[in-house]
Amino acid sequence: MSDIGLIGLAVMGQNLVLNMAHHGFSVAVYNRTTERTREFIDSEDAQGLPITATYSLEELLGELERPRKIMLMVQAGAGTDAVIDQLRPLVEPGDLIIDGGNSFYKDTERRAISLAKEDILYIGTGVSGGEEGALKGPAIMPGGQEEAYKMVAPIFTAIAAVAEGEPCVAYLGPRGAGHYVKMVHNGIEYGDMQLIAESYDIMHRALGLSAQELHEVYADWYEGELESYLIEITRDIFTQIDPETGQPLVEMILDEAQQKGTGKWTSQDALDVGAPIPTINSAVTARIISSFKEERVAASEKLSGPDVAEGRSELDRDALIDDMRQALYAAKICSYAQGMTLLKLASEEHEYGLDLGAVAKLWRGGCIIRARFLNDITAAYRRNPQLTNLLLDDYFKEAILTRQAALRRVIQAAVGLGIPCPAFSASLAYFDSYRTARLPANLTQAQRDYFGAHTYRRMDKEGVFHTDWAGLHS
Repeated sequence: MSDIGLIGLAVMGQNLVLNMAHHGFSVAVYNRTTERTREFIDSEDAQGLPITATYSLEELLGELERPRKIMLMVQAGAGTDAVIDQLRPLVEPGDLIIDGGNSFYKDTERRAISLAKEDILYIGTGVSGGEEGALKGPAIMPGGQEEAYKMVAPIFTAIAAVAEGEPCVAYLGPRGAGHYVKMVHNGIEYGDMQLIAESYDIMHRALGLSAQELHEVYADWYEGELESYLIEITRDIFTQIDPETGQPLVEMILDEAQQKGTGKWTSQDALDVGAPIPTINSAVTARIISSFKEERVAASEKLSGPDVAEGRSELDRDALIDDMRQALYAAKICSYAQGMTLLKLASEEHEYGLDLGAVAKLWRGGCIIRARFLNDITAAYRRNPQLTNLLLDDYFKEAILTRQAALRRVIQAAVGLGIPCPAFSASLAYFDSYRTARLPANLTQAQRDYFGAHTYRRMDKEGVFHTDWAGLHS
């Protein structure tokens, strides 16, 4: 009998199976396409491992120890619903279904509530780290019944990435908590990637740095406070030469970024929760505008801006590179402050009971946003579990206050040269808005009351007020 069953043998599913089997767990596998199952079980990677191939759901469930644990690694959305519907008549009360796909948390909420009525346990878990992470150790973000997590905890703990001796997995909360955290992780990932892309664009265009020089800059940054997986791969990307043209491969790639939708989900849900995440929103928007490639090319021939080459002579190369390093760290702080605030507000709204320090802790290894920086976030929430905003922690407050001048100089240089830097600008605007005691929303409220009688509150006394603004001028 097998410890766990897994449905869906695309690369992520296969690698998770191999990961489990390498850690001594027996796994029964099933894929809708029989040929895929046969190819996997006959592959060199699967030889000698405790993996059992099955060719129907009935056969799969018959191979599992009770209570049965079935993990789905299938297409999110309708695909996941279809498999769950096929499993419903086959499972028994106390069995556990685990969705390890990139599901939208609201779908997870719906499925968890529905299956609970039949006494079927359900976990929605984020699995981050891509194909390599699935094989060698991902960050795992499970949500569902706590008793359900205890059933699978030995497996998840064994296969998860390890950071500083600790597995990158933790029970996060009920129902859709795990997939919510994974969604916000992906939104933060969007922000990180956009900030790094903007740093590259500014140094490449404003300073004329070559691919080799850029490699050296990111290699240097990787040795300091910016050490992270994304900086590491950025460093390495600039060393790859295209064999067909002899040019740096990155310069031959079409500047049209794609997305699977998780960043957009983060932006949409932040609006519903009422959490300001301008850096993440700008990253989503940047990917969207990049998709208008033909329009941008046409517009570039008609809409002019500053002469970058002419302005380059006025820049101090070494000073701007150092400013960029500091600016990237400062903007990153603002981006994570936004993401953690979103998690805090969502946790309150959905009653997830998220431990933000634990969330940052499990992101330290295996996942795309893994970074040295996350230890400092964990420490901030350990110092003050009720911290309202990361910017108010003493460590991060000092870090951004000492770097804000560099962030402003970088944005000024980019704006002066006509180089777009939406994520950097959004990060600074967030910082400046958050530290401002009086924003111009008073005028906004006056306008709303003028045209729609939406009322307003006063600074000097309690109550709700309305003014006949038009009557004042009659």
